[in-house]
Amino acid sequence: MAIVDVVKYNGTPDVFAWKYPNEELGTWTQLIVNEAQEAVLVKGGQVLDVFGSGRHTLDTANIPLLNNIVNLPFGDKSPFSAEIWYINKAYNLDVKWGTSSPIQLQDPKYGIFAPVRANGIFGIRIEDSKKFLIKLVGTMPIFDKDSLTKYFRGVYIAKVKDSISSYLVQEKISILEINAYIDELSNYLQEKVGPTLDDYGIGLVSFYVNEISVPEEDPAVKKLKDALAKRAEMDIIGYDYRQERSFDTLEGAANNNGGMVSPLMGAGMGMGIGFGMGGPMGAQFGNMAKEMSTEQSKKCPQCHVQIPMSQRFCGNCGFDTKDSEPDTPKETKLSCSSCDAQITETTKFCPNCGRKIKHCPNCGNDIPEGETVCSFCGDVLPMPCPGCGKPISSQAKFCPECGEKLAKNCPKCNAAITGTPKFCPECGEKF
Repeated sequence: MAIVDVVKYNGTPDVFAWKYPNEELGTWTQLIVNEAQEAVLVKGGQVLDVFGSGRHTLDTANIPLLNNIVNLPFGDKSPFSAEIWYINKAYNLDVKWGTSSPIQLQDPKYGIFAPVRANGIFGIRIEDSKKFLIKLVGTMPIFDKDSLTKYFRGVYIAKVKDSISSYLVQEKISILEINAYIDELSNYLQEKVGPTLDDYGIGLVSFYVNEISVPEEDPAVKKLKDALAKRAEMDIIGYDYRQERSFDTLEGAANNNGGMVSPLMGAGMGMGIGFGMGGPMGAQFGNMAKEMSTEQSKKCPQCHVQIPMSQRFCGNCGFDTKDSEPDTPKETKLSCSSCDAQITETTKFCPNCGRKIKHCPNCGNDIPEGETVCSFCGDVLPMPCPGCGKPISSQAKFCPECGEKLAKNCPKCNAAITGTPKFCPECGEKF
């Protein structure tokens, strides 16, 4: 078999590791290594030496280990069998990556689950030829860009999935908004993937996310986009969801031809919208419709709550409207808590001092400003939630709207306190 005199790289630029096909060498063989390359000499499964760029002669002076491996019967010149690997150390910046199947992620902002695909490119450079050859290449005759992508597909898919999920949760970004944070996410992924490649002697130069796509036909994504579009429409027009539901209810009642209420409501809505007076006109016609709609109801003799005509027992106080007589309440006159002027249940401002009246929902009396308990009947008023401002029962421990914790403990006796009392009901401690 012929002995090789000159060894040089004959591979293509996208190859990271290339094995010279002939293993019959001699101590006079010339080894040529180009710039951005390294040559690794392997014999018997052992790496003897690594050569940088330039021309090298394979002799015992350059490779001391050959003294113990190669017999020298020809006057310090001897043929021997060994492998020569060329490692491409040039920067390769267009290694493509992508998720072969969608990744199921939960949107941290809206809570929906949606399938997500991602793709991009990354750049690498072989930093440690010996480590790269031993740990990754092994006995393969050639290791190119496709081999690298195949070997690390499972690694970067797992890293991409975990990194995107954790990034979305940490930054509280919706899946539909993620493309606005591509640069930050690319840097975040490079920090996560880099240490894994470093274990194989590969330096991760760059990592770019080109696109993160969510399929348009996914049902959850469709509903979310429709809801966001509806919210944007409401913001532009200037109303919220509850108002829209009220509009729908009014429109349905106006289209109902079964009673006298619908013409009035339809007229009120039409005049209010047509003349730009939706608030005043709509309110007036709404009140008229409400008064007319109460014709089919009756007042409970006990608590005076409106109940349906066919209903026997009052849903508010339990009074039997058929067989029982109501308890005769004491006649009470309503008055302003500031000037004692006489008022009615519908008075909004005191006719004498002009103070805004705060009616007790139970007895109708005026409650002084800052008080949370009616001094006439003892009824505890609803209080605003400190988190969202919604009126809630003073006995509630958590807000039903936002979940804010409302209960507290007395600093003296540790009794549970609800609402906003000024004194502890157990020990009388003043807050």
